[in-house]
Amino acid sequence: MSSAPGEAPRNTSDEAVLYEERLWPSPWIWLIAAGFSSAVIVMFAPISMGFGYGAALVVAVIVFTLLILSTPRIAVTGTTLTVGRASIERKYLGSVEWFGGDDATHQRGPGLNGLAYLCIRGWISPVVRIEVTDPEDRTPYWLTSSRTPERLVAALAA
Repeated sequence: MSSAPGEAPRNTSDEAVLYEERLWPSPWIWLIAAGFSSAVIVMFAPISMGFGYGAALVVAVIVFTLLILSTPRIAVTGTTLTVGRASIERKYLGSVEWFGGDDATHQRGPGLNGLAYLCIRGWISPVVRIEVTDPEDRTPYWLTSSRTPERLVAALAA
């Protein structure tokens, strides 16, 4: 399996995954999605309650499908790091550190470099900053959310 020019090689099925995480939405996001879908009933009630329930079901399927499909995956193998749709060979990675609380807020805000690759989710507070050492890449680092930042840092340090 080969990759396109300029693209990091994809993980092959025979390569062991050292760390994997999906950045699933928090429960309150799912509740908001359910509430939004339920509100569609009120919009269509003047036409028909049956039509309102049907429209709410269609909207719920669409919203929940979009939430599932837009959930990024973080995977670390012996040779690659994949965060969302981006992959990089681990030989181009430098220092790795994680931040929580106010430090994480600073990393996502005032401390953010405009050239950094971001895969952050507002419902996950801790972030991991992964330095990129590839001289051909202008991206100074990747910043990603993680519910288990200690495990991600440990997997990248291995």
